Amino acid sequence: MDTSFPDRKTTALPKTEYFSDFLVNLDAHPDNMQVVKNINEKAVIRSIRNLLFTNKYERLFQPDIGCEINKILFEPLTPASVSALKTVIETTIQRYEPRAGLLEVIVTPYIEQNLLVVTIKFFISNSQQPVSFTVQLSRVR
Repeated sequence: MDTSFPDRKTTALPKTEYFSDFLVNLDAHPDNMQVVKNINEKAVIRSIRNLLFTNKYERLFQPDIGCEINKILFEPLTPASVSALKTVIETTIQRYEPRAGLLEVIVTPYIEQNLLVVTIKFFISNSQQPVSFTVQLSRVR
């Protein structure tokens, strides 16, 4: 029995397409001229990235969707601002991305470069393996 996720069923699922999203620019595949799409892990990662880089009131008819990381990026880099950023990211993912079961958010500040590196670890509801990706956040002057 898999003990890394004790509250999840451990039945192995066949590797097929469960989640799919179209790319934002709706590019066509060069061979078959079909719209290219992200599937499974890539679709959920892209969705989380879009949530993180969308401000509230930026989406029409969905003003609550988004993450307010821009406000935190312009605060001085302190342990309190790093903790606030981590909390905002966790809350946004848990609230708006039901396909991802959040495991951990790690925020690493690089004060000299004025940079924050955010590592997000989660599992997808149809997969047994955790997925992680990294996002670099910095101020644009």
